[in-house]
Amino acid sequence: MKATIERATLLRCLSHVQSVVERRNTIPILSNVLIEASATGTVKLMATDLDIQVVEHMPAASVEAPGAITVSAHLLFDIARKLPDGAQVSLQTADNRMVVKAGRSRFQLPTLPRDDFPVIVEGDLPTSFEVPAATLAQLIDRTRFAISTEETRYYLNGIFLHVTDEELKAAATDGHRLARFTLAKPEGADGMPDVIVPRKCVGELRKLLDEAGETNVQIDLSASKIRFTLGGENGVVLTSKLIDGTFPDYTRVIPTGNDKLLRLDPKSFYEAVDRVATIATEKTRAVKMALETDRVTLSVTSPDNGTAAEELPADYGSDGFEIGFNANYLKDILGQIEGDNVELHLADAGAPTLIRQSDKSPALYVLMPMRV
Repeated sequence: MKATIERATLLRCLSHVQSVVERRNTIPILSNVLIEASATGTVKLMATDLDIQVVEHMPAASVEAPGAITVSAHLLFDIARKLPDGAQVSLQTADNRMVVKAGRSRFQLPTLPRDDFPVIVEGDLPTSFEVPAATLAQLIDRTRFAISTEETRYYLNGIFLHVTDEELKAAATDGHRLARFTLAKPEGADGMPDVIVPRKCVGELRKLLDEAGETNVQIDLSASKIRFTLGGENGVVLTSKLIDGTFPDYTRVIPTGNDKLLRLDPKSFYEAVDRVATIATEKTRAVKMALETDRVTLSVTSPDNGTAAEELPADYGSDGFEIGFNANYLKDILGQIEGDNVELHLADAGAPTLIRQSDKSPALYVLMPMRV
């Protein structure tokens, strides 16, 4: 194989595929990226960790000898990153080595044969639809902070996607908080199976969406695999296995009878929670909220660090009471609210609270209170 590629093109594509590769691998081939140069003048890059796979095609300045080889993904990425701007990078294989040349630099890297490189077999992906890249990015941003990191409840380690008659819904929960995002059901999503997209796939997809701009992302899926195609023909294709488990019926925890409505400015609320939580220790992450007609008093008491309190103007029309929340969870949710209004629908100090920007917003959050 011998091909020459513009450094910026190589670096961009390597940055997409190398982040899938785990730093530590017991199987040597999984540390490598597959590079395949074709006679048509394109070079294919591919990386996998056996659960998730990224494939990208890039135009080469020239392909003098077609062929395929695998080489360390992180090593090649680090080399490409350090080469000067505008360099033409020559990749050539000889004697189980890959020679990388650019200007006066020359590297010889060990390789492994392409025949050993594993490929995720997608099988049939019967459901197919498109979602604008910006909408998909928003869906991920509004929900992924609530994904559980507890390995024992593996079925919560991802974003749950399912369709209703009119809508496509995404939900994530860790048992303490729930985030849900709703959009109109895309054409082609009828009959879609309920799926759980793993955390790592969500993270890799979100990185790719930053460069997708105003385009649409094609989503193809079955009950066990999902494939995202960004940027059309020569774009990036991300394929992932889905979590094999049953997501709990989260709709049961969304409160419907919370009759106490509190309205605040989300930015000043976030900052006030952040300030009083400064003195909270790991054990006392709770912030107490005392609700009155025109204000909320936030307070934190720590046996080691003393106390903190702050008053905030608020719009509240029900009986006053006190409720406590985990400060970090509350900040995570408030950080997702845009605009100058946030609604907290409360019932009592022991019941879950519904949080949203308004009844028109696509995102909805549920937060469990803490004893304080």
